[in-house]
Amino acid sequence: MNILKNQALLEKLAAEYVLGTLRGRARHRFESYMVDSAALRLMVAEWQDRLHPMAELAPAAKPSTGVWLTIEKRLGLQILAVRQRKASFWLSLREDLSFWRGLGLVSTTAALILVSLLLTKQLAPLPVAPVTSYVAMLSDDKGTPIAVATAAQNGQLVVKVIAPQSVAANKSLELWAVPKEGPPRSLGLVAANGSVTLPLPPNATPQSIPLLAVTLEPKGGSPNPNGPTGPIIFKGAWVQI
Repeated sequence: MNILKNQALLEKLAAEYVLGTLRGRARHRFESYMVDSAALRLMVAEWQDRLHPMAELAPAAKPSTGVWLTIEKRLGLQILAVRQRKASFWLSLREDLSFWRGLGLVSTTAALILVSLLLTKQLAPLPVAPVTSYVAMLSDDKGTPIAVATAAQNGQLVVKVIAPQSVAANKSLELWAVPKEGPPRSLGLVAANGSVTLPLPPNATPQSIPLLAVTLEPKGGSPNPNGPTGPIIFKGAWVQI
């Protein structure tokens, strides 16, 4: 089978290559295909653009006490530790820092895989006629993920709040489409918890509307028809998947 003619398989392999889950001979073979295929290199670059920004959204993870013991056992570090009992305090500390950095990368990769599976579903069999869809991870000014907005060319935009917000009874959260030019356009009110489905404006794509933002407005939404009046609570770039 010529995999270069199998678009669905190439998308899956490109995603796994960027995530780092494509290993061994399969990874080397994929890299050899990339040398001769500009289209494949472009596909990998697109996956890097999609997934690498998500690394910033990965929460800090504290491993269980058994993680380091398992790694020591697999790498034979327990024997090495016996030989190095007289090692200095600073050497031990440096080794620990290296481990935590490595574990942080593993946690980030795991988070990327989870987000990829939940949002893109690229690893599942693709339909015969896939529908172009869009996604935005909306975060606060500290980078904490607050909501996920997904849309497809069926005219619907779904906003799911993953970190419930505390909103006063006389206030509302309002979602705005921020175009490259011109004032923001209101897409509707967003629930402080749970999900809400809003109509997607015609011709609304990441190319014309690169950013989504949620502001805190008076009850019922902004009284100004030309734009928001309250502060931005969370926002995020809108991308095609």
